[in-house]
Amino acid sequence: MSDLPIRPDTPCVAVCSTTFDEICRGCGRSVTEVAHWVSMSAEAKEVVWQRILAQGYPRRNT
Repeated sequence: MSDLPIRPDTPCVAVCSTTFDEICRGCGRSVTEVAHWVSMSAEAKEVVWQRILAQGYPRRNT
C-alpha cells in the first residue's frame, strides 16, 4: 500500500484562469500539469499537490 496521503482526484476548483500567466489562478497548477494530470503517476501528482498547497492553493473565487 502507498504511503501517499489521500487527496481528492484533482485540485481543480472550477475557477480556471490562465489569462495572465501559465499558472491557473484556481488550482495553482501549470497549463502542462493540468493537461497531463490524468496520465501522471500518483507520486508526480503528490509533488504537485505539495507545491500548490504550500503556495496557498487551491483557491476559490480569488
